[in-house]
Amino acid sequence: MKTFSDNAGRTWTLAINVDAVRRVRSIVNVDLLEAVEGKLIEKLVGDPILLCDVIYVICKPEADQRSVSDEDFGRSMAGDAIDHATTSLLEELVDFFPKSRRALLTKALGKFRQLETKAIQLVDKQLDDPNLEEKVLGQLQQKLSEPMSSGV
Repeated sequence: MKTFSDNAGRTWTLAINVDAVRRVRSIVNVDLLEAVEGKLIEKLVGDPILLCDVIYVICKPEADQRSVSDEDFGRSMAGDAIDHATTSLLEELVDFFPKSRRALLTKALGKFRQLETKAIQLVDKQLDDPNLEEKVLGQLQQKLSEPMSSGV
């Protein structure tokens, strides 16, 4: 089981088991077993709202005990809390699978993190480009000089 803290200072325990997988399927229509294929990880990491919904449903028994609604939970999830919850979710998901699938998922997760790091480095490099402003203004001027279509 993995833990993370939300922005309200509450610590949550993520425990992925058959009951949690079934609950996530039923409530948010997400099949956590699709993580082995790789697309689910990309989908969850790319959609923080869906990610937090999945995490809340996994933590729902604990949330019910604490009388924390999904809205309250959502209000406490932003910034680093989402990052820590994502890491906990992905690590717990890897641990859920049997050894053979766990190895594939571990490899896929490592590759995803490697690509994510490279993408961040690329964007950072582009933002540091001294010609960025000139390029953006040039593209904007080009768009503004194009004739407008009537759309009728």
